Order: sequence, then C-alpha cells, then structure tokens
Amino acid sequence: MHFDDGQIPEEYKQYTGRKVAFIGLTLSALVAGLLISVSLGAADMSLLEVIRTMLGMSGSSRFDAIIWNIRLPQALTAIVAGAALAISGTVMQSILRNPLGSPFTLGISNAAAFGAALSVMLQGGALRSLGIGTENAFWSSYLTTGAAFVLSMLAAVVIIMISRTRGATPEVMVLSGIAMGSLFTAGTMFLQFFADDVELASMVYWTFGDTARASWSELGIAAAVTTLVSLYFFTNAWNYNAIDTGDETARSLGVPVNRIRISGMLAASMLTAVIVSFLGIIGFVGLVVPHMVRRVIGADHRFLLPASVIGGGMLLLLSDTAARMLLSPQVVPVSVLTAFLGAPVFIYLIIRGYRH
Repeated sequence: MHFDDGQIPEEYKQYTGRKVAFIGLTLSALVAGLLISVSLGAADMSLLEVIRTMLGMSGSSRFDAIIWNIRLPQALTAIVAGAALAISGTVMQSILRNPLGSPFTLGISNAAAFGAALSVMLQGGALRSLGIGTENAFWSSYLTTGAAFVLSMLAAVVIIMISRTRGATPEVMVLSGIAMGSLFTAGTMFLQFFADDVELASMVYWTFGDTARASWSELGIAAAVTTLVSLYFFTNAWNYNAIDTGDETARSLGVPVNRIRISGMLAASMLTAVIVSFLGIIGFVGLVVPHMVRRVIGADHRFLLPASVIGGGMLLLLSDTAARMLLSPQVVPVSVLTAFLGAPVFIYLIIRGYRH
C-alpha cells in the first residue's frame, strides 16, 4: 500500500525517527571520540589545544607537527578503515545470507597476505638486482601494497567466475571463498618456509594491521574508495532488504538477485582489498559491528548501512586509541586488540541471540 506524505502513520514516523536519532547521536559521539583520540598520547594536550590546532589557531609548531603529521591521519585512518570493513561486512552478511559473512569470508585477506609475502620474497631476490629492493623504502612499500591489492582482486575475480558458471548462490560463493582462502594460506606458508629471517619477519609484521602505516595520501585514496562504494551500497539498500526475505521473493519483486549479489561481492571485496593492502589484516570489525548495530537499529538496510559505517569507525577508533595508550610509549598494532576484543564480544552476541 502506498501512502502520501500526509497519510504516513504516526507510529511509522516515530519508528523511523528513533533510528535517525540513533544515527545522529552515534555520529556526534564519533566526532567527540576523534577529538579525544587526537588529544591522547605520549605528549599530553587538552581538547581546547587540539581544536585550536585543527582550526589553524595554534601557536605551537610542536602541537602542529604532532597532530597533523601523526595523530590526526592515524585517527582518521582508523575511522575510514572501520567504516569500510563494517559496511562491507553488513553487505556480505546480506548477499550471502550468512551471519558469519565478513570482508574476509571470501579469502580476501588470505590473498592479500600471499601477495605481500610474494612481494617481500621478490624484493629480497629478483628485484634487488634491478635496484628495487628492501633498502628502497618507497618502492618496497608500494610494491607490497600493490601486490596485496592485485592478489586480493584476483581472488575476487576467480570467485565471480566460479559463481557465474555454477550459479551465484550464497553456498557457491562461500565454498569458493573458503577454497581460495585455503589455497592462498598454503601459498603463504610455502613462501615463509623458504624465506630468510629478515623476509619472514617482514611477512609476519605485514599481517599485523596497523593504522599508523597510512599517510595522508593513502588516507585520501581509502576515503575516496570508501565513499564511492558506500554510496553504491546505500542506493541498493532496498535490494538488500528484498534479498533478506529470500531469493524467490526478491525476484518476484523485480530484484536481479544474481547481479546484485555478484556486484555487491565485488564492491565489498574491492573496498576490503584497498584497506587490507594499505594497513594489513584487521579482523573481527566487519564481523562484529553489523551484529552489534543490528541489535539496536534493526535489519532495515536503509538505516543499518549508515549506522554500520559510523559504528565501524567508532569501534576501530576506540580500539586504535586504546592500542596506542595500552603500553605507551610502545604502540600495539590495532589488529591485536580487535582480535582479543572481537572473539569474546561475538561469543556474547551468539549467546544473547540464542537466549532471545
């Protein structure tokens, strides 16, 4: 039944109003969290000093350097990465119709790790003869990032090809992803077996997701890709709602299920590949955040997707801040903290779910 604006039931307006209010409050909390995160660290500074510096009114070159060169890009990177992983996980759980869906379900992180390991091995051998080796920090960083991204997208393309030949069903996608993940894990272990101590240390270190790796240029690329892909997801929110009711029901409503499923998987994989190739592997954010937000705001993707973006940014920002402060002045990679926190939180959500 179609309602004109003047005929919309008051109960529905209140229902949607509460969701919009929640999103607005969460966004305000995210902004406050950003300011607090930037103010915390080995060099203490007040919130007023942070605001004055960000507005260009600070008279301290020391505060300018700390905020603009270190803390602000790291905090913004945490927000962008968390948002990207969370919205990718939300879409994955919908199109795969699997509560365990996440950006890493389809083996994207395993493929990225193999690409990074392969790059490290090449830089330690063949490329060194060309003058492009581990001693050149610029080439080393971008070769590793590029290799991780290319292998991630290769894994996604292979899964799409399998899905197109066998039918783009959730089962085919999940099983193909598991197979690809196992294959690339085996390849990474093979390279690690033949790596020397320095190469092995580089491979292992790369897998530790760390927001401090990104500069303003990497942050700009990640933010642009996250914005574009998120807008694509927002425009398909109704389609994801329809798919949640079942493929047959969605098709009866005119939704091209296979196309939406493949394009959504490809977009989520590309977004995840960008984040992982720049920062390394940051687990559990894309798995846990959609479930946490869904419990509060419901399963309507018109509200769930933007709420997941904000919730993911908030969770990773808080985790990154805690990781910086936990053993200060030593900085713990944020992926270590999210792994420790993600497992018990997800177990709690499972238990609560069964009780309901």
